[in-house]
Amino acid sequence: MRNKYSSRLLDKPYLVWSLLFIIAPLIMVAYYAFTDRTGAFSLNSVEQIPSYIPTILLSVLYGLAATVICLIIGYPFAYIFSKFSVRRQQMMVLLVMLPMWMNFLIRTYSWMTILGDSGVINTILTSVGLQPLKLINTGGAVILGMVYNFLPYMILPIYSVISKMDNSLIEAAQDLGSNKMQVMKRVVIPLSMPGVLSGVTMVFVPCVSTFYITQKLGGGQIVLIGDVIETQFQSANNYNLGAALSFVLMILILICLGVMNYFGADDENDGGVVI
Repeated sequence: MRNKYSSRLLDKPYLVWSLLFIIAPLIMVAYYAFTDRTGAFSLNSVEQIPSYIPTILLSVLYGLAATVICLIIGYPFAYIFSKFSVRRQQMMVLLVMLPMWMNFLIRTYSWMTILGDSGVINTILTSVGLQPLKLINTGGAVILGMVYNFLPYMILPIYSVISKMDNSLIEAAQDLGSNKMQVMKRVVIPLSMPGVLSGVTMVFVPCVSTFYITQKLGGGQIVLIGDVIETQFQSANNYNLGAALSFVLMILILICLGVMNYFGADDENDGGVVI
């Protein structure tokens, strides 16, 4: 009886946290999305959403591009260092997490000094007699900033799953005549899918909603849905439209999570690990 009462008490802080920082903000977003400046029920803000569909699609496109690049870079990296000794694995995990200990704004701002017209790269190019390149305020710079900031969120879940993989399954596949490519295709990749799905979700969601990266590395030339929402709240003081767009973004993210959970359900039933 005492243990049951204690477990209920341990749940209370989580419930309070959820109510204050998850449920309450969602209710406020829904309230402002379906009201006007006077607080009366209105669909005016919702009716303006279709005009922002190109921006939403552009945000999804950039998010997908950054996610695919993170997967292409992160999967081989996670697989390779999962085969290191335990001590070297700990060091590699530390190196992957090290940039995350720095402020997100500082990490993004540092790329401005690297990609700027008079930045590090162009200074090196001009010093060897080459023409400077237009690197900053481009779509490529925005995607680069996304990849740099969110790549650890792709590497760590994949590494966590692969490092816990049963090596006897790989040995069994090799004993049955599978070469390295067949082992990778038929054993390693299927068993690591829970980590891949977790990594894709953890990268795609912040990429779609980001706004600071586009402001600093896009220079106003690239406008994503996060920039529009930030402008409505900070500059235009149009909380209703900002909330309506946030509501759409929230639905988009929930759809993404639902799709990932659907495809990851079979892996979980098979004993996979989801981060």
